[in-house]
Amino acid sequence: MAEPLEFYFDFSSPYAYLASEQIDALAARYGRQVKWRPILLGVVFKATGSAPLTEIPLKGDYSRRDFDRSARYLGLPFRFPSKFPLPTQAAARAYYWLHQQDCAQARAFAHAVFRALFVHDRDISDTAVVTELAVQAGADPAALAAAIQSEEMKARLRQECDTAIARGVFGAPFIFIDGEPFWGADRLPQIERWLAHGAF
Repeated sequence: MAEPLEFYFDFSSPYAYLASEQIDALAARYGRQVKWRPILLGVVFKATGSAPLTEIPLKGDYSRRDFDRSARYLGLPFRFPSKFPLPTQAAARAYYWLHQQDCAQARAFAHAVFRALFVHDRDISDTAVVTELAVQAGADPAALAAAIQSEEMKARLRQECDTAIARGVFGAPFIFIDGEPFWGADRLPQIERWLAHGAF
């Protein structure tokens, strides 16, 4: 069986949200699965000397326009969050803990987190919001709260960030197909061609 696609993302990335709504169905059309790997763009930006796109002069204004336009093009609901950028450690740790228990549950949670931020303008840096979304996906609230603060999940997230940087990940979404890297939601058509016909 072919290896899964690897989908690196930060829950605070608008372009990762757009990709998240498409990547599983795209991969499934070609008999592939997707391994979702949340990371922290703040850590990546420190390694690359970069900054959130919205904070870069000129690019910031363009990016906000492009987020809206890209969502409309894809027919996806989108509202730029009132709090942005924001930390996503709690959501990422919760995802990895949930994934240890149940992959489908973790995936449902991930979609809920993205939609909470980019559709409903909820503060996903708030642990209470993260816990609520996880409980709706089927998690035990007390166990989840403990996991978010656990050294095990903190170490897991640090390891995922370190691994991502070592592999050359410098932004989100960042997708690997059989070792080939693709950066950005706008690369999904290239990804589909690669899946359909192989390397080009």
